[in-house]
Amino acid sequence: MRIESAAKLESYRTELLKSQDPDRQKILVCGGTGCLSNGSMEVARVFEDELKAQNLKAEVDVKMTGCHGFCERGPLVVFLPQGVFYERVGVKQVPDIVKSTLVEGGVFKKSLYKDPNTKEEILKEEDIPFYKGQLRWVLRNNGRIDPTNIDDYIAVGGYGALAKALSDMTPAQVVDEVDNANLRGRGGGGFPAGRKWRTVIDAEGDRKFVICNGDEGDPGAFMDRSIMEGDPHSVIEGMIIGAYAIGTDTGYIYVRMEYPLAVKNLYKALDDARERGFLGKNILGTDFSFDIEIVRGGGAFVCGESSALMASIMGKAGEPRAKYVRSAEKGLWDLPTNLNNVETWANVPLVVSRGADWFTSVGTDGSKGTKVFSLVGSVKNVGLVEVPMGYTLRQIIYDIGGGILNDREFKAVQTGGPSGGCIPEKYLDTKVDFDELTKLGSMMGSGGMIVMDNETCMVDVAKYFTNFLVDESCGKCVPCREGLRQMLGILERITAGKGKEGDIELLEDLGDAMTWGSLCALGGSAANPVLSTIKYFRDEYEAHIKEKRCPAGVCPDLIEFSIDKDACIGCTRCAKVCPVSAIAGENKKPHTIDKSKCIRCRACYEVCPTDAVRIT
Repeated sequence: MRIESAAKLESYRTELLKSQDPDRQKILVCGGTGCLSNGSMEVARVFEDELKAQNLKAEVDVKMTGCHGFCERGPLVVFLPQGVFYERVGVKQVPDIVKSTLVEGGVFKKSLYKDPNTKEEILKEEDIPFYKGQLRWVLRNNGRIDPTNIDDYIAVGGYGALAKALSDMTPAQVVDEVDNANLRGRGGGGFPAGRKWRTVIDAEGDRKFVICNGDEGDPGAFMDRSIMEGDPHSVIEGMIIGAYAIGTDTGYIYVRMEYPLAVKNLYKALDDARERGFLGKNILGTDFSFDIEIVRGGGAFVCGESSALMASIMGKAGEPRAKYVRSAEKGLWDLPTNLNNVETWANVPLVVSRGADWFTSVGTDGSKGTKVFSLVGSVKNVGLVEVPMGYTLRQIIYDIGGGILNDREFKAVQTGGPSGGCIPEKYLDTKVDFDELTKLGSMMGSGGMIVMDNETCMVDVAKYFTNFLVDESCGKCVPCREGLRQMLGILERITAGKGKEGDIELLEDLGDAMTWGSLCALGGSAANPVLSTIKYFRDEYEAHIKEKRCPAGVCPDLIEFSIDKDACIGCTRCAKVCPVSAIAGENKKPHTIDKSKCIRCRACYEVCPTDAVRIT
């Protein structure tokens, strides 16, 4: 059914809500990539089969939703209206869950969430610390609606902001609202969206374009992916509003090749939006027309940079242009082009529907609203987190993340992706926003947050990210191309025990040259992992160079393994996992390591139940 006006949209929404029974039993199964990889699709199918077997199918709906966020605990299942939250649900638990929850009216305790710190069983999702500290604005529909069903989105208010913009606001008023909300780009730069939109509007050109940057290439980042998979209509609605404000009839969503589910759900959402009259000619019965095309990236990290992304859309090599050529004035085909990332577009309907005053009620002076982070690494609660701007690193890592895995000591958190910086413990109470993280030599980036414990070597971390960027540099400019290669060579020498005096200073000089001389933001920020680790963990670099020692016990060429005879219980686990048979000993008697055979793979260290394997 095509919806021809704002009034008809509200009428249609009213009918949808009337047809829905708020007390009807629903089983929400997480259909995000993480849970799908753990078998949630099969779990949903078995729930359907079990309901039929129990003669409950007519009374219960099973719905696949987007990512619930708590990826560490998937597959996740939520029962509504009870609000009962089940974690790590496998097909074997389904019959017991159905029986306990629906037949007996209780809960299946074995699948309830158990707090890793207090060991308390928690019944409802909103009471779990991971969710309790969040403010889910952008993720408002993830885990609640079926992303492949446009009626689900309409029922929760979807496309209402678009109707308001087209019927009650001029394009200039829409821009004013976004500008007054101080909505800053969530892709990493933090540039005010309203100001960028005005630049595009004022630029000369026969046509204008809007683009959604879904080329999320940071290691460990999956914020944009989860939004595109779980709530694609929010992104599409934001783009339509932006197109109306800017005055264009053409938009593109650039999605990385590695996101097949996001692409699938986006295509479905676009088709459904056209059918309903939200895309195409005369949207909602007005004279405004606009449509969106999906372009799939080829896997190049540099195509996350605006001008490289636009070159890729045009069928050219994904290489950046000099920054004095502003894409807002000369972007696609040298015409004015507005580019924002997935999360920024998903915020636009909120700003338009609820107003700038509502949006600015949350956040810090310079950074308003919320921010979605992918919290990964050595943290107990791995997942997708949305918090108000201004939350501290400590609140995110300890209150929401549950603290450090295996109760080890916190060492650093890396924010901003491979071009971000590593922040030490003394800055854990720093407020997370665009400006404060930059002051520490890091950045917010698109929202990746990697937590590291005391068994992490910071020189090795710098080497890892530099190696990643060497492969991902487009090679167009010398400071980035050659600077990264030289940096990697020095870091490889240091971690191999061949570092020498002056290497640290040379790394700093190279970093400065790359920061100021590179063509695009990739090269300009590529030295951050190295410079920030030197700034905060210089003693580790010096230990590698002067003492030929890796304090964290990570770099193979600088460590040796031995077994403490007093602690060894002779369980033989270390001998069984050793790939080169370097460990000898009898059952229930102390073992020994032949250091001439040992390849320092850490397998024995990881499996020892008594910590008898020592690193020196």
